[in-house]
Amino acid sequence: QVYPEFGFGHTTFVPFALFIGISVSITAFPVLARIIQERNLGKTPMGMLAIASAANNDITAWCLLAAIIAIAKAGSVASAGYTLLCVILYVLFMFGLVRPFMRKLGNIYNSQEIISKPLVAFIFLVLILSSYITEVLGVHALFGAFVAGVIMPANLSFRRIMTEKVEDALVLFLPLFFVFTGLRTEIGALNTAHLWVVCALFVAVSIVGKLAGAALSARFVGESWKDSLSIGVLMNTRGLMELVVLTIGYEMHILPPSIFVMLVLMTLVTTFMTIPLVSFIKFCFQTR
Repeated sequence: QVYPEFGFGHTTFVPFALFIGISVSITAFPVLARIIQERNLGKTPMGMLAIASAANNDITAWCLLAAIIAIAKAGSVASAGYTLLCVILYVLFMFGLVRPFMRKLGNIYNSQEIISKPLVAFIFLVLILSSYITEVLGVHALFGAFVAGVIMPANLSFRRIMTEKVEDALVLFLPLFFVFTGLRTEIGALNTAHLWVVCALFVAVSIVGKLAGAALSARFVGESWKDSLSIGVLMNTRGLMELVVLTIGYEMHILPPSIFVMLVLMTLVTTFMTIPLVSFIKFCFQTR
């Protein structure tokens, strides 16, 4: 009933359904990692399993997002085949040729003392070119940036230095992104009781689907109920990655304003509820 009421006449069903699907399935890896670090769970089996699951979820989400954008721009799965083939060839090129070259750079420039400004400029140039190429191929520039980040040298010292330099820019641009998202989120668009009921259903389905799915999967592989429920709660947090997906869907005119607002509220609820629920689960099992 959601598509006929909100999406019909705005976009076709397949892109609409795919964006809704990926929106309720995302896990915010950075948020989850920070929570696990603050709770000193990084060296526990539950914490390591949650981190590994979130990392796999994050990579899968980026790949699915690239495919969904290609399908949305092409109009159908069949029409998107050529775009997806070009993207796959591009990813193979990046991993087969560019990544070995980047690995050599990482072995040479692996300390703060010898890393140079031209190298930093070159890294950012690779990032910009990768983003531009994927945009030309018919996939969002963010996927190109993601691929550029993945092929960076595995050298921890090199990654730490580059991360620090990128975070210097994030200090300015990340708050601006949240302000921009907030300006687009018109709470007044939910001006009837029916719209708030639909919003509540989105939140409920997102929570139950992700929490129950992750918890039951963890239980299936032998984790205790305490750890399984904790993993389910942690995997339910969405954060920045969700907002990025919603912004892309909104800019492509796939998600109408009302659905965009509902999903932003869902993102906030599922993110803010993570720490209280983790604490609540710990309290419940301590009293037994």
